[in-house]
Amino acid sequence: MPPPVLSEVNRHDYTEEHPCFNNRAHFRFGRIHLPVAPRCNLQCAYCNRRFDCPNEARPGVTSKLISPCEAVERVEKALKKDNRLRVIGIAGPGEPLYNDETYEVMRLLYTRFPQLSLCVSTNGLLLPERLKDLIICGLRTLTITINTVRLATARKIYSSIVYNRQSLLMDEGCARLLRQQRLGLRLAVESGLAVKVNTVLIPGINETEIEEISKMAADEGAYIMNIMPLIPQAEFANIPPPTAMLLKTCRMGAGNHLPQFMHCKQCRADAVGVPGES
Repeated sequence: MPPPVLSEVNRHDYTEEHPCFNNRAHFRFGRIHLPVAPRCNLQCAYCNRRFDCPNEARPGVTSKLISPCEAVERVEKALKKDNRLRVIGIAGPGEPLYNDETYEVMRLLYTRFPQLSLCVSTNGLLLPERLKDLIICGLRTLTITINTVRLATARKIYSSIVYNRQSLLMDEGCARLLRQQRLGLRLAVESGLAVKVNTVLIPGINETEIEEISKMAADEGAYIMNIMPLIPQAEFANIPPPTAMLLKTCRMGAGNHLPQFMHCKQCRADAVGVPGES
């Protein structure tokens, strides 16, 4: 089955029942995250990817990595258990676009479950080059994590960047990342995808830039924004999470430019079910 021709109508259809793009759907419909993408091309200062980890509930964590065939079996079991499932997401535990398994599993899933919406979360570094491949594989919604639009801030957040199999010097790597994220966002919107921008709110690092990120994303056509509080760990283990007031203030400012998703659970890479019931 060929992928659908994407349009404004498709964009609305694919977000109406997406529990991570629609605040109402969050409490009514389910998603399943498939941990098929272990490798990553960025090292973020707040990220600690962990495999074989049953006890933590955060991005980058999974109980086990699964193969594409196991992914299909997992979706089949989830559908039998809960017919409210609407979205299949690939969010790691590494960078999906950096793993060949992502494209293989998407092709299998789109053929087997055309009624479900395929969603991918990415850091955006490879998005301009791999966007066409994603759409051919049936992608319908996309999330890009954009934590800054400033080079100096990017240098604080990222400690290594791999591009074209080379580890880039940080000034070059951060500049390329910011360019690729913005270009990828623009191209994805032009292709008809509904694009959510995730931003990790890091006190003392990017808290004064959140509205700037939102305005840029809105200018490029993003559908919605999700501001996530820092989970202190890895290199940022000693930075306290943002207060509820800071999070509220940042969402209000960003809301001047983009609708805000308010209910993010910061899910594991193997999450399943209706997130509003978790």
